[in-house]
Amino acid sequence: MAIYIESLKSLFLEMSVNGYFLASGTGFICISPAGPVLVTNRHNVTGRHQDTGQPLSPTGGVPDTISIRHNSLGRTGETTLKDEALFAPEGQARWREHPTLGVTADFVALPLSSTSGVQLYSYNPSNPGELFKVGPTAIVSVLGFPFGISGGASLAVWATGFVASEPDVDYDGKPTFLIDCRTRQGQSGSPVIAYRHGSADLEAGGIIVFDQPATRFLGIYSGRVNAEADLGIVWKASAIAELISSITP
Repeated sequence: MAIYIESLKSLFLEMSVNGYFLASGTGFICISPAGPVLVTNRHNVTGRHQDTGQPLSPTGGVPDTISIRHNSLGRTGETTLKDEALFAPEGQARWREHPTLGVTADFVALPLSSTSGVQLYSYNPSNPGELFKVGPTAIVSVLGFPFGISGGASLAVWATGFVASEPDVDYDGKPTFLIDCRTRQGQSGSPVIAYRHGSADLEAGGIIVFDQPATRFLGIYSGRVNAEADLGIVWKASAIAELISSITP
């Protein structure tokens, strides 16, 4: 039975400090002008609440290393663990932030220092896929690792919900939109996609028919609006594309 490539694109992450585990999360690969980067939430790499700045771990620790469970080269379903330092020897952060939004954007790109033995499956936010219509009530999926759970063989779990706000309108004055989806801890940094079989309505009007499943990359999931809600925040693909294109050699 074939494995959907989207299940392979989401990568399980563990954040640690001095070798001690702090939290797990999700990320995915994009290819920048300077090479491959891991895209994930800013709060995953800082270990701090994006709005308050308080440590997320009950220990008060913040990470210095992120461990990435990559796909193994030539061995589908197997993984290769790579550790990436979050700080350079001089102490500065290695991750890159959005060129204009900076620390206010809850997503970053971390250049990869080690990809030997790794199979890279990437998203291209500048070319997100078929431009079929995605509006309120459209079905979307968040591909990640809730509570650190995989779908087997380190493959992502597909949590599915609906678009809950107009995607072309910025929520809360930021390049974000809302989804209604039962997401949980560990899915921070997950890619959000629309996945269609058969046919779909086009943004420009009319219908497109697919001879195989089609994917449209919509953005990165960064958490719920509050602990009581199933409304989640998605940073748009267009904003991620701006970050990726700004990373030059």
